[in-house]
Amino acid sequence: MLYKYARKREKNKWFLKFLLCVVLQPVIIEIRMFTNLKYHSALHVIIFIWGFTGILGKWIKIDAIGIVWYRVVIAFVSLFILMVLLKRKLIIPDKRIALQTLGVGVLVALHWLTFYISIKESTASLAIVCLATATIHVSWLEPVVMKRKFRAIELILGIIIITGILLITSDSNSKGQTIGIVYGLISALLAALFSTFNGHLIGKTKASTLTLYEMFSASVLLTICLLLSGGFTHLPNTGGIWDADQMDLLWLLFLGVVCTSIAFLVTVEITKYLGAFTVTLSINMEPIYTLIIAAISLNENEKVGDYFYYGAALIVGAVFLNGIYKYVLKENEKRLSRKHNKELV
Repeated sequence: MLYKYARKREKNKWFLKFLLCVVLQPVIIEIRMFTNLKYHSALHVIIFIWGFTGILGKWIKIDAIGIVWYRVVIAFVSLFILMVLLKRKLIIPDKRIALQTLGVGVLVALHWLTFYISIKESTASLAIVCLATATIHVSWLEPVVMKRKFRAIELILGIIIITGILLITSDSNSKGQTIGIVYGLISALLAALFSTFNGHLIGKTKASTLTLYEMFSASVLLTICLLLSGGFTHLPNTGGIWDADQMDLLWLLFLGVVCTSIAFLVTVEITKYLGAFTVTLSINMEPIYTLIIAAISLNENEKVGDYFYYGAALIVGAVFLNGIYKYVLKENEKRLSRKHNKELV
């Protein structure tokens, strides 16, 4: 009797497992997919919006320093208001970290300045592809700043990216494109610098507070530059900050509030649900979105040749491979850590 009862109970247990795996598991996955879908959709809307930042460099008629000045000032003011409304922390108590963060803000200002100079001198497509080369700089900056070993795979990815740059350079047929490439590559180096330093600071204070400080120091730096260069003097039709018309001001508000402040805060929240790897890998779609938007809205596909797209494909492909490699590396480290902890127990 007891034997039959035990057999019956065992059968029921296996039936429940079967029911869970075959019937209920797809439902659970479907629920999870639906929950994550809204975060994935929101993330790609943000990335698509970021894809417009390069296009706006062509649409807004004022010069590069004017665009960046408006962007950082508007971003600082709007981010400050949003953080007050959301009751976020505004002050970094550690003076050393605060000063380091203000220094990173200078790098952010210079990065955006060189990025928009690259766009003004050449095309939005060229500038955004050059910016994607920031990965190669991070590969040698992280070992220096984070005190870790240099990895051979990063050298291979670096060579692929350099090959892509050479292909794009061979396709440049004007002085403006060559200047655009130079400024685009400088912008990528600056992006790698501030990303690496931010990665070092992010564990010590809130990301939103870091950005607020960085927007403040960027605003101060560019204001001083404009004061010293006479940029606040109104000279009509010179591309200065006062030449911004009504449409320019609307685009600048969009750039400062939506593309910078709101996009940043939303991305931070999405990262909590999707994880840093998914967000970082998805952000690599930005160059692709920019290339599509530039081809449709600016007809930039007619201004570049086949070698540009071959080079762009190599660079973007290398960036995606780098993201996947970092994910595999992180998972292996977690697995080894768990194994080590079990052995200690």
